Amino acid sequence: MMKTSLYLFLVLLIACDDSSINRKGVDTQLYLGEGHQQPLIVAFGGGDGGNGWTSDRVKDKRDQLIEKGYAFLAIGYFGTENTPGALDRISIDAIHDAIKSATENPRIDQKRIALLGISKGAELALLLASHFPDISCVVAMAPSHCVFPAHTFMASTSSWEFQGTEVPYVPMTWEAVPAAIQHDLLSAFNIMLKDTVAVENAAIQVEHINGPILFLSAKNDEQWPSTAMSKAATERLKESGFPHFYQHIATDGGHFEVFDHFNEIYQFLDQHFPPGNTQN
Repeated sequence: MMKTSLYLFLVLLIACDDSSINRKGVDTQLYLGEGHQQPLIVAFGGGDGGNGWTSDRVKDKRDQLIEKGYAFLAIGYFGTENTPGALDRISIDAIHDAIKSATENPRIDQKRIALLGISKGAELALLLASHFPDISCVVAMAPSHCVFPAHTFMASTSSWEFQGTEVPYVPMTWEAVPAAIQHDLLSAFNIMLKDTVAVENAAIQVEHINGPILFLSAKNDEQWPSTAMSKAATERLKESGFPHFYQHIATDGGHFEVFDHFNEIYQFLDQHFPPGNTQN
């Protein structure tokens, strides 16, 4: 799960015919515990697609969350049988609709929804929560603080769509192309981030999130600068006077080694999104 490169655009992704893309499909798998009024944790994988949170490789993490009293919803938003083939203008409205459908289960507390995302899925989690106030908690693992391009050959569209309109994104620049072709993704993203005007335009409005946020970044991230971008997001929260709890933990290791720090996530949820507690 989630072991391929975050972005394989430009040379490894197949160019898509924009008119033929179905951007509204969502695949879901719901896991329930024994209790009632279970808070729902919704999990998103990264830029390799599929529905990685259904994998046996993360079963221990799913099971522990369920044992703690949470329901767990794994969502695949591209690269599965019923979803778009590429991460290109994915409808966050459709994803939100899928989450709401899951909360119709009588054993789920409809008023308590948390999002958990890794890498590109963390970008999605922060973006989704910034648009929908019924999301009341976010855990962002190795995240970005802004929206980046679609995973298409030209990288000339947004990854996401909201209410039929592309979400603003930081464009791929010609200066970044050589690094991307050489699979030096960290350099490519750092070059793209030099366009401060575009970054500000594409910044996720994390201050609109209606609950606590945990940023878990990687100090030696080889995919994109998740620590620097997490710092930018928390600075935005500070400047806005964000009323909820937020924390940034910069972990040792690389992009996917944030999985080795799941105890930090359990602790955060225990304190700020515990089962049986209606407060943030």
